[in-house]
Amino acid sequence: MSWFLVKRELPTVPNIYYFSDKDKKMLTKKGKQKIIKKFRIHDNDTGSPQVQIAILSAEIIQLTDHLKEHKHDHSSRRGLLKKVSERRKLLKYLQKEDETSFQDLAKKLKLKIAKKMIEEEEEKKRVEAELIAEEELMEEKLKEKEEAKKIKNN
Repeated sequence: MSWFLVKRELPTVPNIYYFSDKDKKMLTKKGKQKIIKKFRIHDNDTGSPQVQIAILSAEIIQLTDHLKEHKHDHSSRRGLLKKVSERRKLLKYLQKEDETSFQDLAKKLKLKIAKKMIEEEEEKKRVEAELIAEEELMEEKLKEKEEAKKIKNN
């Protein structure tokens, strides 16, 4: 059996989000509506960050699968990078505005990037806490020096 007769198996994507099995090119209207129903905050919600991130995540999954099959499709790759960038911006915004909903969404969507963003945020908080502690220590030393000068002068 030669190498070109072997059938390639592509990874499967959960059918939760999209399309018919015949045409896996885009999210259908029904697919988007399912995502909106699952991630909306209130009944008329279609544009909250949670919904936008969920829709972008589904599109990213779909584009990633497409690019596994069509490696030289550079226009789709560019579109994928734009979508990833937009999702990252929305995730940053959501993390800044509402930490709990950010973490809930990251768990629901199983996002690796969210874990990285949480670690970066924790590191940033740790560095800020260290800087504040250093400033307080410097202020205490200055007060001690001033008190020592007063005692010497008296």
